Amino acid sequence: MDPTIERKLTTILSADVVGYSRLMGADEAATLATLKSHREAITRLIDEHRGRVVATAGDSLLAEFTSVVRAVECAVRIQREIGERNAALLTERQMWFRIGVNLGDVLVEKDDLYGEGVNIAARLQALADPGGILISGPVFDQVKDKLTLGFDYLGPQTVKNIAAEVPVYRVQLQPGATAPPERTPQGPAPRAETRDRRLHRVYVSAARAGTLVFGLFAINMLSDRHDLWFQWPALAILVLFALRAIHLLRPLPDK
Repeated sequence: MDPTIERKLTTILSADVVGYSRLMGADEAATLATLKSHREAITRLIDEHRGRVVATAGDSLLAEFTSVVRAVECAVRIQREIGERNAALLTERQMWFRIGVNLGDVLVEKDDLYGEGVNIAARLQALADPGGILISGPVFDQVKDKLTLGFDYLGPQTVKNIAAEVPVYRVQLQPGATAPPERTPQGPAPRAETRDRRLHRVYVSAARAGTLVFGLFAINMLSDRHDLWFQWPALAILVLFALRAIHLLRPLPDK
């Protein structure tokens, strides 16, 4: 081994769009706009989890993390947020990602990473379901007791251009966070799933509104118990929540 070559152990996240050519063929401008929006969200989540984007090429993205736990947490957050964003799009315009995560030794050249550690992450990504995450055995060993997630063991898998088989695990995501199978990319999404997503958003909005109202009440009580003013901003918050709930719970149009 050349002693001048820098190497390091790191966690690699590889993400790629499912059916990108089909989406571009249907509407280039809309596809590029969706890709830009999704990629900005992914980059933000990577930054929040103390990772860095190594490279972007076309519809793919490569990132690295010093923490294996943060890498898997980030992958889960990415797929959940992309699922929420896709819920607001027409089925045929939804853009899903596959993600693979691997812990391995890589070659370093300036800001770029190379080697088998990177290749395995990319191969896992290619094997993942649309909207899904696959992780390698070394990643699983590091996160199995640190994250409240479920994992499905898929056994040792033969991946392209990698001599040894790779133990692979599928990360279990919340119901509704996974895309429909690629073999039916243009099929209508199950209506029950869409309603579930909307109900989840209503619950989240209700929790936020309740927290704000309670906070206003507490501030009022601590500052001046004899002058009750919190009910007016609280009323405005509740009206906004009611309008949002009506919007989210409106009947779904027939397709």
